[in-house]
Amino acid sequence: MKQTQFTCDCNAIHEDVIARVQEVMPESEQFRSLSNLYKMFADPTRLKIMWALSRERMCVCDLAVLLNMTKSAISHQLKSLRLTNLVHNEKVGKNVYYSLVDDHVREMLENGFAHSEE
Repeated sequence: MKQTQFTCDCNAIHEDVIARVQEVMPESEQFRSLSNLYKMFADPTRLKIMWALSRERMCVCDLAVLLNMTKSAISHQLKSLRLTNLVHNEKVGKNVYYSLVDDHVREMLENGFAHSEE
């Protein structure tokens, strides 16, 4: 069986194409930042936490019971999500409640699930 190779077999360089893409290409730091963001979505536990928080504002204790994990493990994951600006917390009395930062995070989750079901 012959394999199809997807390589460029021409010698021409399309300088106009390169220039147009290069003009709007984000800086390297923006790619690093986006890569770190996607790393947060690469962990099933963090995805579960974000999914739960897309439905309700919750405290660490509730998340721990929901996901059958320790409060310490949940707190560790929430810290990573908070540092990546995906969740924020609000102290109410002695309790701290977590929620998604904004609808962009919810949309990323929904789009990811929609794409994975295709």
